[in-house]
Amino acid sequence: MTTTASEAGSPTIRPAEDADLLAVFRIEKASFNQPWPFSAFERFVGEPTFLVAVDGGKVVGYVVADVIPNHGRGLGHVKDIAVHPARRGEGIGRTLLQRALSGLRAHGAHSVKLEVRASNEGAISLYRKFGFHYLRTVPRYYGDGEDAIVMVVELD
Repeated sequence: MTTTASEAGSPTIRPAEDADLLAVFRIEKASFNQPWPFSAFERFVGEPTFLVAVDGGKVVGYVVADVIPNHGRGLGHVKDIAVHPARRGEGIGRTLLQRALSGLRAHGAHSVKLEVRASNEGAISLYRKFGFHYLRTVPRYYGDGEDAIVMVVELD
């Protein structure tokens, strides 16, 4: 298993394992009003872009992404990303997103899309720093009726 840290003293980023799923699920529940079910994460174990940030042996954040064929070109999809509430503001989300985008590119993605709650200004700001731009709004995308903003970035 390959591990890397973005800088000395920062969390290690590595592929998620079965043993990480409970911690990932706890972060998911602490981060979102409508969390993914545990089983959703189980499906992505083994995917090269289901990554966790680990610090002191504890999972402090994660990202779930994959690549799908799209008219002969790979389309990356950042499906879920979260950092433990106590660890936000440390650059962990930025590092996870950077590693996920690199992994998606390495696995054939030429562009990447994601959906984000229209009210999640912090996440939208982060995505813009990585070159994501607005594509469209999906009305009532989330179960509570909130709109999603679809954002995309070209990796070429």
